[in-house]
Amino acid sequence: MNAHPIKAAPDTKKLSTAGLKAFFNIAKDWQLKNDQEIILLGSPSRAAYFKWKKEPETALLSRDTLERISYLLGIYKSLQILLPSNTAADAWISKPNNAPPFGGQSALDRMLSGNVSDLYIVRQYLDAARGGWS
Repeated sequence: MNAHPIKAAPDTKKLSTAGLKAFFNIAKDWQLKNDQEIILLGSPSRAAYFKWKKEPETALLSRDTLERISYLLGIYKSLQILLPSNTAADAWISKPNNAPPFGGQSALDRMLSGNVSDLYIVRQYLDAARGGWS
């Protein structure tokens, strides 16, 4: 008898579908352009991107893309908690910011560098502003 049951791997297909649907809703709220969305998703081919946008249920995303979406979901959630209105929360991402991680650029500019670490930094900054992880 096995004392340590094997933990089932998450269903990547379900995570991919749910993640993309959430991502495209956030992208709409943030008024992102297709090219910006592509970068935030980790620069998939344009053909893959447009297929995902049209038919998210057909996607099987890489671990990198799922991680990127996870950070973006956390960023979105933090902004909704920190700012008094949805409009203010959605606008924050594009406004210049003098906080150390941004150096006068917007959080979106930082995230559009293409590095997953920049998504992490924005998420970490907002989590610290909220007083920790949740």
